[in-house]
Amino acid sequence: MDPSDTTRLKLTVHYDGSAFHGWQYQPDQRTVQGELEATLSRLANGARITVVGSGRTDTGVHATGQVASVDMPSRWDAATLRKSLNATLPRDVWIEATEPVAPGFHPRFDATARSYRYDVGTSSLSGSPFHRRWCWPLGEELDRSLLDQAAARLPGTHSFRSFSKSGQPKRGYVCSVESAAWSDWALGVRFRITANRYLHHMVRYLVGTMVDIGRGKRPLEGVERLLSGAPGPVTSPPAPPEGLFLELVEYSPSSSAAASPTIGSDTPA
Repeated sequence: MDPSDTTRLKLTVHYDGSAFHGWQYQPDQRTVQGELEATLSRLANGARITVVGSGRTDTGVHATGQVASVDMPSRWDAATLRKSLNATLPRDVWIEATEPVAPGFHPRFDATARSYRYDVGTSSLSGSPFHRRWCWPLGEELDRSLLDQAAARLPGTHSFRSFSKSGQPKRGYVCSVESAAWSDWALGVRFRITANRYLHHMVRYLVGTMVDIGRGKRPLEGVERLLSGAPGPVTSPPAPPEGLFLELVEYSPSSSAAASPTIGSDTPA
């Protein structure tokens, strides 16, 4: 496909991660990137289409705000592509919005912040098959004051080495957290966090550790030591992936400036 005859489009993607082996393409597994690329290639009359995401999500993790970019033949405008994708993608993937962006836009490298949420079901109803796919169906009460105090220690710039499954020696372990807080939801409690970057399984380790604090199984005072990056402290096991959602990826206005209004979400311009 001639690059000079293509348009770069930004996609805002929702998916239920229950049946996916994560975002990233794997030749022998079902992934979100794989489904998008297969569908877009069919729409492009068999041309090989590559989708670039803002970041990976692991097996079982969901998204209501994943961002991806794709270069499509210029005959595809944003509105037509969104309509065609939502008519042909599997039911567990949905395109919220499409938007033309500058040719140099990169959904990962241009991102300034990402926000995740994690839902913990403290109500026994969270164990219902109509809820448990999208939360941690804990089914027990937690000390909300302890959860709030633990989350209040997270904003700022810290080493999250203790809260990662695997290291990133080239980029280091320091992340800057803009906000982190617990709130209530219909079946339990909900954690939201916004940061400039994340380590592998970082949010799940944070939630697993804070839930154990809320259960009274580990001391609140240990959070500072874990954030110091010093060797020795061990977190609680990571929370299961089912409760985790990628909610929002943020960009500076210049990096994602659209040539025309965003299409989708049924929201007036």
